[in-house]
Amino acid sequence: MTSVPMQRSTARRSTVSGLLILLCASLPAYSDPAQRCSALTGLPGTRLGEASARVVSATLNAPSAGQPPPMGAPPWVSGLPALPEHCEITGVMRERVGTDGQRYAVRFHMRLPTAWNGRFLFQGGGGTNGIVGDATGVLQPGMPVAVVRGFAVISTDTGHDNALNVDPARQGNIAFAHDYEARLEYAEKALDSVATAGKAIVAEFYGRKAAHNYFAGCSNGGREGMVFAQRFPAQFDGILAAAPAFAVPRAALAEAHDAQVFAQLARQTDPAPGAEPDLSRGFSDRDLALVAEAIDQSCDALDGLSDGMVQDFRHCTTARVWPALQRRVCLAGKTETCLSSLQVAALTLSMNGPHDSRGQALYADWPWDPGMAAMGWRVWKLGITGRMPAINTMLGSPALSGLFLTPPRDVAATPSAGLAFQLGFDFDRDAPQIFATAPGFPRSSWDLVGAQSADLAAFAAHGGRLIVPHGGADPIFSINDTIRWWENVNRAAGGHAADFVRVFPVPGMNHCTGGPATDQFDALEPLVRWVETGRAPRSIPARAGPMSPFPGRSRPLCPYPSIARYRSGNVEAASSFACEVPIG
Repeated sequence: MTSVPMQRSTARRSTVSGLLILLCASLPAYSDPAQRCSALTGLPGTRLGEASARVVSATLNAPSAGQPPPMGAPPWVSGLPALPEHCEITGVMRERVGTDGQRYAVRFHMRLPTAWNGRFLFQGGGGTNGIVGDATGVLQPGMPVAVVRGFAVISTDTGHDNALNVDPARQGNIAFAHDYEARLEYAEKALDSVATAGKAIVAEFYGRKAAHNYFAGCSNGGREGMVFAQRFPAQFDGILAAAPAFAVPRAALAEAHDAQVFAQLARQTDPAPGAEPDLSRGFSDRDLALVAEAIDQSCDALDGLSDGMVQDFRHCTTARVWPALQRRVCLAGKTETCLSSLQVAALTLSMNGPHDSRGQALYADWPWDPGMAAMGWRVWKLGITGRMPAINTMLGSPALSGLFLTPPRDVAATPSAGLAFQLGFDFDRDAPQIFATAPGFPRSSWDLVGAQSADLAAFAAHGGRLIVPHGGADPIFSINDTIRWWENVNRAAGGHAADFVRVFPVPGMNHCTGGPATDQFDALEPLVRWVETGRAPRSIPARAGPMSPFPGRSRPLCPYPSIARYRSGNVEAASSFACEVPIG
């Protein structure tokens, strides 16, 4: 007669054997990583969720040293970090000839580390995309990239190539927007297909699906994250959507508004009949420093400490800052120690955002933040004298004329042509075209590219979690707009939006990074913890980088509507602050 212990032992052996059989059945045909990697080139498109999809190359890369950014690259372009052993993949789908005669395709790039943590991450793009991306999962400065953490990572150009799909007479590399299908790919279609293909490749290489799927991006990458949460809510468990460009057609109106405001200031302060206005001459660096001083004097102490950071940005309004600005207006001629009344008027007009002739707001207003004196604010709004036109004109004007207006306009790909378009823009006549359709363009740019729906019910029901960091001194997407969206979501969710989406303002930070801010923070780790353990982030630790005015300073980033309020102790340490909701 068999004893009970022997029966249990036999049962355990049977269970283990069964699990081993299942595990072996789920593994790829090759156990060697190099063989498993190279075998991916033979995958049929039907296995990738898109019949036209194919893996172009698949190579197992040995661990590598980091690489610096290309010579002459702008400061926001980083080099390639040191990477672990991984299978690197390039792929393509939906190759076609567009209505403009150009060849288009959706291209994607993947890195699959052999030391996998069981997770998949989609790396968002930037600007109007057109670059396939490095598929490393780059996050905030100073933070380890996702592939080094063990994530399988994918990136994509969303259906057009900045090096190939170019027409100098039609906005240069935004010429793709004259082809409706390319607009559709950029806005949403490529995102869904690439996410599906990436998940399939992960399952093929590792022999099982990812346990959890994540998205992370900033700017247009943040918009893409919002598209997933709103239109494809089951694709990702956790989404990190920083400084989201989810109202970018409206924000492009604000860029045109700024161009007109600062061009008028340039003409008034440095008149040269017939010459193109130089926006950068409207404010010197010293002028912007005076503005920052006025903001600090008016708003810095609202959070309990004067430290060069305005935590309580909601109460740093024009009405509060105006008296301090007026005290800095020159009593006689303009000098470097004071501001002209024209400068104060122009800056106030810019901060109030664009309006039509009836006074209807076309985009959000902006909070006053000392980060306005940082280079990351200047380069967007004003440019650098003799070196660089305003990014608002270089990128914003082509995007508005080619991608956001329907039908698109033909504007040459030069800074002068772009500025001329912005200066001639009529906010009564032209602004409604971001909501328009036309023959061959059945959906408006707002419907395609905008992603400001307050209905996240499907995403929340899926168990999705969303974190939205946003800089208080972002010069292109106003944090006020993001906050108003969150409040709309909160109303739609019956006051329970914080159960699945949290906005984390970053005082002083410019667009995605930079400024007098604690812009070095890891928002992915708390997102993973929220998704996988249910522990919602009550704060995110953040540190100021070496280029900030206060290197090494730490602060907690607090979920809106709370702010970091000083309690006691070391003023440079996050432990001296607590997240509290301000009164009023």
